Amino acid sequence: MNPRVGVGVFVFNQKGEVVLGRRKNSHGAGTWAFPGGHLEFGESFEECAAREVLEETGLKVSDAHFLTTTNDVMVDDGKHYITIFVGCRVSGDSQEPQLMEPEKCDRWEWVTWDEIRSYLSPIHGDGPKAHRKLFLPLVNLVKQRPGFYPTCAVSGEKDGGNS
Repeated sequence: MNPRVGVGVFVFNQKGEVVLGRRKNSHGAGTWAFPGGHLEFGESFEECAAREVLEETGLKVSDAHFLTTTNDVMVDDGKHYITIFVGCRVSGDSQEPQLMEPEKCDRWEWVTWDEIRSYLSPIHGDGPKAHRKLFLPLVNLVKQRPGFYPTCAVSGEKDGGNS
């Protein structure tokens, strides 16, 4: 089976937090992931990111830009993905994510990148988010790109930590 291309989207709010949701009814069910999905024929990474975020969260975004990629072999599911990570900003009137596809995700939350990284730490706090399991592309992002730190910067601004 050939690898497929997925797009995971860092949707930044004004505080620098990103949207994270708990997956349902698909590979990775019960894990936490960004909005995203499959790249469609002829679609740019940025177009895919904006489409998937709107379909899944109802949020409109701007300033979409490439951040990095991961190579994700999901042995138990017999799947292999190349995941393209795109960064963007929330725009428009609605600033809170909605459950537009409740069959695919049961909740959305705003979290920091440091919180996401802490979910992989063997030493967790005792808070309600302490024992979250991340979707494999996010795990691989932390492992394959250890110096990566996402920003909502666009070309010409502060480096987004691309590697």
